[in-house]
Amino acid sequence: MDGSIDDSLLEAEEKMEKALEVAKEDFASIRTGRANAAMFNKVNVDYYGAPTPLQQLASFQTPEARTVLVQPFDKGSITAIEKALRESDLGVNPSNDGNVIRIILPQLTEERRRDYIKLARTKAEDAKVSIRNVRRKAKEEIDRHVKDGDVGEDEGSRAEKELETLTRQHVETIDSVLKAKETDLLEV
Repeated sequence: MDGSIDDSLLEAEEKMEKALEVAKEDFASIRTGRANAAMFNKVNVDYYGAPTPLQQLASFQTPEARTVLVQPFDKGSITAIEKALRESDLGVNPSNDGNVIRIILPQLTEERRRDYIKLARTKAEDAKVSIRNVRRKAKEEIDRHVKDGDVGEDEGSRAEKELETLTRQHVETIDSVLKAKETDLLEV
């Protein structure tokens, strides 16, 4: 297969992988009934005037399914971290004892679960749209290579089939990750 078509397919696959990673990160930051460190991925703390990801400022422990202990590396940042957690969209009410911030996750209501499922579906749809946009752009490049005579019709249609397979695989992966997240959210 011609290098330029290979490059187009490789670039398309890399971009689809990136869309998949973004979707997985988005799903991880949606709260379920169980505590996990990934739910804090999107929380930024105003640390000495700079928005800083919480992961860089603290470690996390989950001694129980619905309890998270946030241990700041710098004790001076404890109030800023607590404020960021309280203002995040996680719906938590943190408390601190001067050393560690304790978060007791409230039981998710049926309504909250449905909201989170809707959010997860939206994130999944966004990722699929990204993947389809990557496919469209790659198909345009392949068509251009064929039209310019860089590659023959056969090479072009083989590349298009490969592109369709890549697209289908990535969309199916997003669907299965979404399904797992929905299952997590429905678990009481």
